[in-house]
Amino acid sequence: MPGTNLTRDEAAERARLLGVEAYDVTLDLTTGADTYASTTVVTFTCREPGASTFVDLIAPAVREVVLNGQALDVAEVVSTGRIALSELAARNELRVVADAAYMTTGEGLHRFVDPVDKEVYLYTQFEVSDARRVFTCFDQPDLKATYAFTVTAPSHWQVVSNSPTPAPQDLGDGRATWAFAATPRLSTYVTALVAGPYHAERGELTSRDGRTIPLGVLCRASLAEHLDAGDVMDVTREGFAFFEELFDRAYPFDKYDQLFVPEFNAGAMENAGAVTITEQYVFRSKVPEAAVERRALTILHELAHMWFGDLVTMRWWDDLWLNESFAEYASTRCQAEATRWTTAWTTFSSAEKSWAYRQDQLASTHPIVADIRDLADVEVNFDGITYAKGASVLKQLVHWVGTDAFDEGLRRYFRAHEWGNTTLADLLAELEATSGRDLDAWAQEWLQTAGVATLRPHLEVDADGVVTKAVIGQEAPADHPTLRSHRLAVGCYDVVDGRLRRTQRIELDVAGAATEVPQLVGSVRPDLLLVNDDDLAYGKIRLDGRSLDTAIGHLSDFEDSLPRTLVWGAAWDMTRDAETGPRDFVDLVVRNIASVDDASVAQTLLRQLASTLMFYVAPENRSAATASAADALLSLLDGAAPGGDAQLLYARAFAAHATTPEQLARLRALLDGGATVPGLSVDTDMRWTLLTALVAGGVLGEEDVVRELDRDDTASGRVHAAAARAAVPTPEAKAQAWELVVGTGELPNAVQAAVIGGFGRASDTTLLEPYVERYFAALEPVWAERTSEMASQIVVGLYPTVLAGPALLERTEAWLATTQAEPALRRLVVEARDGVTRAVAAHERDRAR
Repeated sequence: MPGTNLTRDEAAERARLLGVEAYDVTLDLTTGADTYASTTVVTFTCREPGASTFVDLIAPAVREVVLNGQALDVAEVVSTGRIALSELAARNELRVVADAAYMTTGEGLHRFVDPVDKEVYLYTQFEVSDARRVFTCFDQPDLKATYAFTVTAPSHWQVVSNSPTPAPQDLGDGRATWAFAATPRLSTYVTALVAGPYHAERGELTSRDGRTIPLGVLCRASLAEHLDAGDVMDVTREGFAFFEELFDRAYPFDKYDQLFVPEFNAGAMENAGAVTITEQYVFRSKVPEAAVERRALTILHELAHMWFGDLVTMRWWDDLWLNESFAEYASTRCQAEATRWTTAWTTFSSAEKSWAYRQDQLASTHPIVADIRDLADVEVNFDGITYAKGASVLKQLVHWVGTDAFDEGLRRYFRAHEWGNTTLADLLAELEATSGRDLDAWAQEWLQTAGVATLRPHLEVDADGVVTKAVIGQEAPADHPTLRSHRLAVGCYDVVDGRLRRTQRIELDVAGAATEVPQLVGSVRPDLLLVNDDDLAYGKIRLDGRSLDTAIGHLSDFEDSLPRTLVWGAAWDMTRDAETGPRDFVDLVVRNIASVDDASVAQTLLRQLASTLMFYVAPENRSAATASAADALLSLLDGAAPGGDAQLLYARAFAAHATTPEQLARLRALLDGGATVPGLSVDTDMRWTLLTALVAGGVLGEEDVVRELDRDDTASGRVHAAAARAAVPTPEAKAQAWELVVGTGELPNAVQAAVIGGFGRASDTTLLEPYVERYFAALEPVWAERTSEMASQIVVGLYPTVLAGPALLERTEAWLATTQAEPALRRLVVEARDGVTRAVAAHERDRAR
């Protein structure tokens, strides 16, 4: 938004000038439904008395600004997002009284009214820089301070912040005041407030230093019956034990609350001692184990942040990658080593790494250490490079320096920098000290260059099948030609007693365009040669012809899940790169997915199947390919083990792709109860899945949506209903959905996302053709008028990717060539354009089948 940006240079100058000591924040949440009273007293020092600076605040009304006892002219010092401060003393006290606004965008202090009990639920979300929507602050990560929150709210509410919740003082009129003790020194973005009549379940654990740490798991009262607090706490305890040992540092805060909150924009947020998590992880219907595994990973990710992010914090957002990549790496490692999900690295390879490879092949790709010039750059940088590629490279670094040296380096890092701010150089210095390795070259190669290489084996064999030469080739894209050094393993697999068994493992360094593998020379060529076995390196892999044939013929015969997943990943990459036909990948999935016994991998494959059918199969072949895939999925559904994960995943996938009258009739019978699948629970969320598919197929309509909403008039039900209405295959329904999102623009974030999803669901793509020009016309006004989160949701979600073809590519290029749009908006459109370019190439490959 104009006027609310902050540049890196401004932040550096403010950090050079100021030292922030303490915030005393008083909030009154009983003043109305639109705004609340916010009073902030902040004490800070200035290294150059007499200098000027500014403090951050986004509020509809500022009542009073007092600096060092002197009232300032509000009209003169307040501008959009900032309050100007001049003639600073060596030590200063600033008092600001304002009316702050409740938000429905998932930013600042989000306000939600539960349709079930009509109660109000509040929570904050401050990353990247939205603490300034709630209280006056120097909103940047390297100006840490203590925070004492005093909150007045309805007396029947729960009020949670970073410090333990105090006993409230009853004011006698249905209100009470909670005065929280001051926090340790924190960055603004990890402070938090959650308030409302939340249901709470309590537990505790013993920290390694002997303290009893209270645990809380909270959700809205209407979801209490579905809250699996026991499993959440079990995973939390496993994570505490693992991380306290790994980091050699007791948990740094006094309590640990996890709050499942409505309409959350992300998976979770690492507020110190008060983690907020999307309530989509409160499962009100049957879910596959993949969802439970993902919830556990999210819990562990945020817990890792208590040390790496909250205790020790990045100086500026350039090192956001390190914050998030470390939590990704550490949580996966914890999940694999300390929980029941021992195949977590398989899930990481299937989901996270494929995300990284996809992001790294866009024109917008960037080095892991990104150049974050301002807040607008940060907002679009929560991407596959920052999270998944960074975590993959950290995994490679651990292997490079050795696990023991890496772990000891972490411990030294926490001891040296606790409660402070750091840069990447601080961590690398500790790792160099413990490993004895010079990491400058490694950092340059891996962290400061972009792009992903492809690793391809080349074998020469004699007439007896004996290897005479073995080379691993490395290819880099022309735009990012770096050929990096990889420490990786090569696996030799042979079919033994009907199983694909690893018979040899070779670990070596791969560098440059070609690396010989002399260990293979003189041995009989294996049935399958797998480059990057164990998934240690970061790089797309290819299989030679013999290995590919073996893999495709024996996908169900691998003894371990990880090598099979690496083969699946190679097949997916080859499809996206138009090296193999999209319909060949569709056939591969539907023929072999029954052999995938890992729910998370199966879920990823079904998503890739959906993307292939929607985007990569040529438009003229799409209808037939989709109908054929749906028939195959129905057969899989009917043959799946009753009540299992596979059955549930196939049911969802079948509903997503059902288009023929016969397929839609089967869905209707499942919804109405005229047909059943033994073991398949047609519960609340499955009913919405079936109904929305039938609406999108033109079988059901508005009356049916209303009837289903009467059965499930909850927050989730209303989101489902919004998606279903937008999926109605008529010009009128699409026009209404467009107006709700782009025209009126008053939808809460979760409902807006649902309407966008339903709008794009159209078997008859001609329904969306009138919106191509309207999309490009709306881009810049939407970006200027909406918050970052809401604007990004629209720009990405409404781009007409389903119409991918030369015409859309040409129109997108024309917009990019003429626009003066801000870089962040331009980046999102460039990424969408890249998707169309890839789809067009895939269409040509599909036509050549």
